[in-house]
Amino acid sequence: MNLFDKVSEDIKKAMLAREKVRLEALRGIKKEFLEAKTAKGAGGELPDDTAIKILVKMVKQRKESAKIYEDNNRPELAENELAEAAVIEEYLPKQLSPEELETEIKAIIVETKAEGPKDMGKVMGVATKKLAGRAEGKNISTMVKQLLG
Repeated sequence: MNLFDKVSEDIKKAMLAREKVRLEALRGIKKEFLEAKTAKGAGGELPDDTAIKILVKMVKQRKESAKIYEDNNRPELAENELAEAAVIEEYLPKQLSPEELETEIKAIIVETKAEGPKDMGKVMGVATKKLAGRAEGKNISTMVKQLLG
């Protein structure tokens, strides 16, 4: 079962269980997936790797919104955004621990023959593609700087 079908199934379950926040988040996911499927050139298909990119973007948006709400003293709205982000994260692959991330990036550095900070772009290009959905871009960037610096 692909991600699109899984989300559609889970929407039904959330409706039956009357889980308001979960239902909102799942409907948001389905909306984004439908837009991607019907986009020009998509051919009505939504591969899971594309779906994961959409989910990562959605989680990032929710977390940024929550931060803004907290900064503006609106904790109830921030709480809702974080709850939706948690639901969306359930559909992402398991996140890498800092140790696993370091191991993966060391392998990429060897693979790309990077020798110092000047090769950061080369390493980042490979790392962001290879680790998409399993680690945040910010964490990847920090680890690459640390290992190349």
